[in-house]
Amino acid sequence: MTTWPDLPPDTGFGPDNLPYGVFSTPGTAPRTGVAIGDAVLDLAAATGDDAHATGSLNAFLARGPRAWSELRARLTAWFTDEAHRGAVEPHLVPRSEVTLHLPVEVADYVDFYSSQHHAENLGRMFRPDSAALTPNWKHLPIGYHGRSGTVQVSGTPVVRPRGQRKAPTEELPTFGPSRRLDIEAEVGFVVGAPSGLGRPVPVRAFPDHVFGVCLVNDWSARDIQAWEYVPLGPFLGKSFLTSVSPWVVPLAALEAARVAPPVRDVPVLPYLDDAGAGSWGLDLTLEVRLNGELVSCPPFGGLYWTAAQQLAHLTVNGASLRTGDLYASGTVSGPGKDQRGSFIELSWGGTEPLTLADGSTRTFLEDGDEVTISATAPGTGGGRISLGEVTGRVEAARAP
Repeated sequence: MTTWPDLPPDTGFGPDNLPYGVFSTPGTAPRTGVAIGDAVLDLAAATGDDAHATGSLNAFLARGPRAWSELRARLTAWFTDEAHRGAVEPHLVPRSEVTLHLPVEVADYVDFYSSQHHAENLGRMFRPDSAALTPNWKHLPIGYHGRSGTVQVSGTPVVRPRGQRKAPTEELPTFGPSRRLDIEAEVGFVVGAPSGLGRPVPVRAFPDHVFGVCLVNDWSARDIQAWEYVPLGPFLGKSFLTSVSPWVVPLAALEAARVAPPVRDVPVLPYLDDAGAGSWGLDLTLEVRLNGELVSCPPFGGLYWTAAQQLAHLTVNGASLRTGDLYASGTVSGPGKDQRGSFIELSWGGTEPLTLADGSTRTFLEDGDEVTISATAPGTGGGRISLGEVTGRVEAARAP
């Protein structure tokens, strides 16, 4: 697809992508932008639509699929037809000059546990004498409700959390900074159109409610989590920070990335049956870097439960959706050692330290470490589109 903007080769932000975010420039208020090449289109200025001047995508997302489709068609025409250049070009801002903000006001946050390889790895570590998967794992997408107030944009410092931790060899718990700070490389799904209380959303209605995709790092304090999670699950070991990428890639940009999920060897209940509903497995390739060094390439396409099934399960009890809801896939891991999406897997619970190029080793994260998760997908134009990246640098724990 030809464009009049001069796009860098293999930009990842071409006209077949057009991700949305919220940006500001010095002395200006945050507003909606669309990434194109190395620039950001100031959507509020270009359209005159007040919804794009709110500092959040929520007002636009609430308008629903028809509005999403119409604006995407309009943007595509703007960037591919030279006749629009004079009106559009003045509203392009170099990406190097903008500050990116949290793209949505997060209403609720849910995190799933849908990678079979990740679940089996943790099961083998923690339950070596039992089956790797719990009996319910292949019958429903397991998840937990997180804390929406601590979902923050990429670049937010990761302050090492403090809390109770108890090693198996210790008689009593102690209090202090987490000794086993970890990442979880995930993909997030942003809800645009809400649903009514008491009205489950079927798998086929996934694109009627979900606007797009972002990257998620669900930072985890494994030692705090291990002590607290029985019997109710994750709490303080997760709620201190969840980082998201600043760009939300519309589902429409991911049509070429849609793939069938893995073959399921256990029949699912009718509300989770996605046969005939259109496959929503996604061929995304994630990359995890520690201090700039590539340490893992988790493949998202192998996830057992799709985002459409996750949404159906999330609402099957009648729970309503709100604009700005965010739900994440859970840690993405593949079958190879270099495809594991967390350090607890990469170091096998700390027993097999990861050796870096400079000769240093890691089991879990140290103060000063910086982790960046990025991802790409096949684009409708034949190349690859970028989902951007989510980055966080670990800072020392702070005293109360």
